Amino acid sequence: MSTLNQNKSKSSHNFRHLIPNMADENSLSHFVLLAKKFPMLEADEEFKLAKCWHEEQHEESAHALLQSHLRLVAKMASGYRGYGLPLHDLLAEGNIGMMHALRKFDPGKGFRFSTYAMWWIDATIKEYILKSWSLVKMGTTASQKKLFFGLRALKSKLRDQHGDLSHEGNLSEELVQEISKKLNVSREDVLMMNERMQGQEFSLNSIVSEEIGGEWQDWLLDESENQEVTLAHQQEYEKRHSLLQEAFQVLAKREYDVFIARRLEEPPKTLEELSEIYQISRERVRQIEMKAFEKIQNEVHKSAEKIGILN
Repeated sequence: MSTLNQNKSKSSHNFRHLIPNMADENSLSHFVLLAKKFPMLEADEEFKLAKCWHEEQHEESAHALLQSHLRLVAKMASGYRGYGLPLHDLLAEGNIGMMHALRKFDPGKGFRFSTYAMWWIDATIKEYILKSWSLVKMGTTASQKKLFFGLRALKSKLRDQHGDLSHEGNLSEELVQEISKKLNVSREDVLMMNERMQGQEFSLNSIVSEEIGGEWQDWLLDESENQEVTLAHQQEYEKRHSLLQEAFQVLAKREYDVFIARRLEEPPKTLEELSEIYQISRERVRQIEMKAFEKIQNEVHKSAEKIGILN
């Protein structure tokens, strides 16, 4: 690792003490008050600080850049308050996104730090929401993420335009079709996401009720086959497979080859193909196949009677 990369790695661990630490639900007002203490930077001043950090790893420059953009974090984090997550966590994630942006920002590209940082702040907050909002992982594809974050805003906007088009939280068909079209996702995806966002989730370890007692998982029905039955079926299969392998021993080589080609290969060979291989007629191939089948059937029947598994 180069000296410059080593310095970046070391400096990145010191970023967290450069921004306010939020610890309560009154975070936004407190955060904004703190952010206003730091002056906004002019473009030329921001460029000098960013260049100093990028080339020399000057921590005071990083300090000034981060703190001058705390208002941006506050503004973007406040836009996600409707997802029911603690605001101080959203602010903290926004700060982490801004720190990522500072590590990767190149002032030589010619654009402002805020323009670059906005993408990182937004992406980090969204990733946190997707991981924390639901007990079950959701929004794994780009279209699902777009739907998750766009559905709430679009529902509100369309209701303002058309009135309440839903019934008890369920979307009307008209609203579903319009949302599907605007977000370029399927109708089924819209319905599924809306149901997920409305539904309340419970831990399987939650108590059902004080009267009934027990946890939710105690009431789950396992519909899979009983393990003893599965084992019995497996043993039965192994016995029959063993009988079949033993029965093959009574076949002549050509009988065995024809039987395998016609009954066990996928796809099976045709009578025409085998007649050409063995230079015999198709009828003769069929006779060999049937003779081999009868031999195997008789041998399996006799062996099964001996060990008592014949049905």
